[in-house]
Amino acid sequence: MTLDRNYRSTQPILAAANQVIALAAERFSKDLWSDRGSSEKPRLVSVRDDADQAIHVVEQILARREAGIRLKAQAVLFRTAQHGVRLELELTRRNIPFVKFGGLKFLEAAHVKDVLAVLRWAQNPRDRLAGFRAMQLVAGIGPKSAGRVLANIATATRPLLSEQHVPDGARAAWLEFATLIENSGPGATPWPAAFDQIGSWYHAQMDRLHDDAEIRQADIEQLARIAMTYPSAERFLTELTLDPPDATSDQAGPPLLDEDYLILSTIHSAKGQEWTAVTLLNAVDGCIPSDMATGSALEIEEERRLLYVAMTRAKEHLDILLPQRFYVSHQAGFGDRHVYANRTRFIPNALLPHFEQISWPPPAVVLPASPNPKQQALDLAARMRAMWK
Repeated sequence: MTLDRNYRSTQPILAAANQVIALAAERFSKDLWSDRGSSEKPRLVSVRDDADQAIHVVEQILARREAGIRLKAQAVLFRTAQHGVRLELELTRRNIPFVKFGGLKFLEAAHVKDVLAVLRWAQNPRDRLAGFRAMQLVAGIGPKSAGRVLANIATATRPLLSEQHVPDGARAAWLEFATLIENSGPGATPWPAAFDQIGSWYHAQMDRLHDDAEIRQADIEQLARIAMTYPSAERFLTELTLDPPDATSDQAGPPLLDEDYLILSTIHSAKGQEWTAVTLLNAVDGCIPSDMATGSALEIEEERRLLYVAMTRAKEHLDILLPQRFYVSHQAGFGDRHVYANRTRFIPNALLPHFEQISWPPPAVVLPASPNPKQQALDLAARMRAMWK
């Protein structure tokens, strides 16, 4: 006897998920079924890039909330925590509350706060909170030295960081930091090169400041890719709407129990959960399956199972997002600034009848041009003569 009845998802969602897992090389012969009928198929949503993906997802979330689906009944899933960064920034910008499982909120991670504090202080030397945090990233500079420098700068007529008194053992590192701040200020270095040099400097400090330096560096590289899409440092910092970087904690504060908030989660952390509406980000090769998990057939099949898990978390609504391109920070001199992506190999053309396919934003409607009125020949010479009569 097999347990093959599913009480969670509608039949169209289960039908699509069953077809995805049916293509696995090895699997038990069991197709889940549901008596929860629906005419709504899961949707494959093609978007231009991850920026459009974030905007579309937020608009869909708000539309469903207006339709009576609370934020807590909606979830956005992704293969790795970094795939949700763009969405986190858009949610933060629009003041939509969310909690994240399977990783810290991006803007609450200490290493992200560190880099942004350096940038904020370089752009605005009067930002004492950013300066206090940024200076303590320098080897040998503690709270007391940082406070003393801030006090000296506040009273000096023409303060120069390089001339500030710091412990002898920190002098060389301090001079390097002072040069970085001066070269990253407004007008000193074009944007986004200013961010790049801050990121390079911070990379050299990473092993000393944090554990898991490689993972944290990937976050900084993601932040750099986002920074490049903004026209200026000022616009970049303004759009993030950050809280003051006055803490070095890596801990995200839990929401109040009576609040309504959206769920963001990695697929791994979503196992055993269910939501009325589920959105899956980045369902393209390189993300699902992850480009780090295609070394063997077993790894690829595990990635297929992750897609199946993500799809079967949805009870009534399932959106699967397909960004067509991703912005990259380094590309050949004459190459595009994007890499282009294909729909995940786990949803081949043969399975498309199980999905509704849409594109966002929808193509613009081009109205037919109205016929031009019959043009009449003009005798300009005759008109000029008539003016002088």
